Amino acid sequence: MNEHNFDLAIIGAGPGGYVAGIRAAQLGLKPVVIERDELGGVCLNWGCIPTKALLRSAEIYHQLKNLNKLGLSAEAIDFNWPKVVHRSRQIAGRASKGIAYLFKNKNVTHLKGHARLVANNRLEVSDEKGAGTDTVRADNIIIATGARPRALPGIAFDGKRIISSKEAMSLDELPGSMIIIGAGAIGVEFAYIFNSFGIKVTLIEMLPHILPVEDDDITAELTKLFKRKKIEIFTETQVDQLQVLSDGIQVSVSTPEGSRQLTAEIALLAIGVQGNVENTGLEKIGIAIEKGAIQVNENYQTNIPGVYAIGDVIGPPWLAHVASAEGIHAVEHIAGKSGPPLNYQNIPGCTYCQPQVASIGLTEKQAREQGIPLKIGRYPFLAHGKALALGENEGLVKLIFNANDDTFLGGHILGSEATELLAELSLARSFSARIEDFIQTIHAHPTLSEGILEAAAAAAGEAIHI
Repeated sequence: MNEHNFDLAIIGAGPGGYVAGIRAAQLGLKPVVIERDELGGVCLNWGCIPTKALLRSAEIYHQLKNLNKLGLSAEAIDFNWPKVVHRSRQIAGRASKGIAYLFKNKNVTHLKGHARLVANNRLEVSDEKGAGTDTVRADNIIIATGARPRALPGIAFDGKRIISSKEAMSLDELPGSMIIIGAGAIGVEFAYIFNSFGIKVTLIEMLPHILPVEDDDITAELTKLFKRKKIEIFTETQVDQLQVLSDGIQVSVSTPEGSRQLTAEIALLAIGVQGNVENTGLEKIGIAIEKGAIQVNENYQTNIPGVYAIGDVIGPPWLAHVASAEGIHAVEHIAGKSGPPLNYQNIPGCTYCQPQVASIGLTEKQAREQGIPLKIGRYPFLAHGKALALGENEGLVKLIFNANDDTFLGGHILGSEATELLAELSLARSFSARIEDFIQTIHAHPTLSEGILEAAAAAAGEAIHI
């Protein structure tokens, strides 16, 4: 086997691992990133990026079917699903190749293969057949092995009738109907995609509302909009059984109104992910794992000296941008340059259905549970000139402030380009902005971002346009 020595070895080249590798090289370390699949991990290859390509196709197709609202017309509007999928896969491949270029340009070594820890400073790498290819010694190791879709107990993915998000974005042909189990960001995004292409979609969530981590006002409005699109939604609903039939699937559920039998051609399980902690030698060197997640401290150090872990494998929030931030912090700690720990109260969250959902900080419910007196400002896009001009006037901006000192606690947006508008709120949270900071910041007119200004003004009782 080939033998190598590095300052840092990183297992996994997802948004945590590849970013950590690049940052390590920038800090003068000699890093290697070991990945058994394509560079970019699930995010670039089977998650964040290709799903956004599918969402874009769905959004434009929806707009084309509603051209008459803009005074336009077109004939024979249709879509070619294989071409939609092909474009998505092309974009994923391009993004992955982009990381290979970055590695070469920034002096990050890449080894392809499956890495296993054999000591706290040594890894063995094997090929897809299990044959050993390389031995790597490193002063420090970062585990960034990511996660995979989680199945329901007793129900396994078969890739045909019971599918995960991976199969959902590369279906050979579209089914006539689909049941999506789990209404978090993944489930909601796929509900929008497939509904836009004419599939009968049923969305099942065991908690009281879809997108359970989002603010109640936002999810209530999105639920109305989804139902208007003919998406059938069951909340507070437990899946009791899932059976594969000759021509589809049958799901037995318990709803607040009683038991029901639901049928469709395909079931998509979108109930979350589980960390890839198996077959990497963690148990061999005694790394602490609890409830399927590697245990780490605020600097992402495990209980074994010199071994760090970041990203999905350490548990929620399972977000690409969180993994990247954790990777940078871990590398800077290794290099002796780390700053303050990540503030997990300031993690932005995005769902890319249309209208989009974006949020940061506390929901109204969370703030009230903490006993904080509140000032809340709401601004509907229905009253917003730019949104009306765009024909994208669904949704609202909701800002939450502490009534004692007007400090910004949380922001929630449902609307066109909500995920792009969120950056202003993220910065505001980072600097503990107050209501007056929003109001005194001149927002260009006409822009969707004016909705943030108007919501802040509403919280102060100074709203101009509502």
